[in-house]
Amino acid sequence: MHYDAELFVAIGFGIFLCVLLYVGAHKKLGAALDARVGRIKGELAEAERLRSEAESLLASFEKKREDAEIEAKAIVAQAKSEAELLATEARQRLEDYVTRRTKQVEDKIAQAEAQAAAEVRASAADAAVKVAEAVLRKGVAGTDFVSAGIAEVKALAH
Repeated sequence: MHYDAELFVAIGFGIFLCVLLYVGAHKKLGAALDARVGRIKGELAEAERLRSEAESLLASFEKKREDAEIEAKAIVAQAKSEAELLATEARQRLEDYVTRRTKQVEDKIAQAEAQAAAEVRASAADAAVKVAEAVLRKGVAGTDFVSAGIAEVKALAH
């Protein structure tokens, strides 16, 4: 009988499988596969835990961001109201300042007018005294009192 190489390969393979079964390679292979499955399940569980932790962390950061935005809006609103209040106070102080300065200027003008009127009256009184003095010195005879007085007042006024 003539045996082909394929027969010897099949017999060798069968013996190899028997030796592997005898040594317990199938148990070791199953244990290795089970260990790999367990490790993969552990990694998947860890990944799921990390994912849920990341989601909760993201949610807390979103909440903090929203709170910060609300706080920022409140700060901006408060700053605007304070700025408006300061602007109103500044306008009021400016108006008060302008009113006080206007009153001071008006008082100075009135004072200057009163002083000028007093000076004119004093000047007129001095002129009248001088005219009366001149009339009394020259005497009453033959003088035109009115035209001489007017001329003297004109001379003193200019």
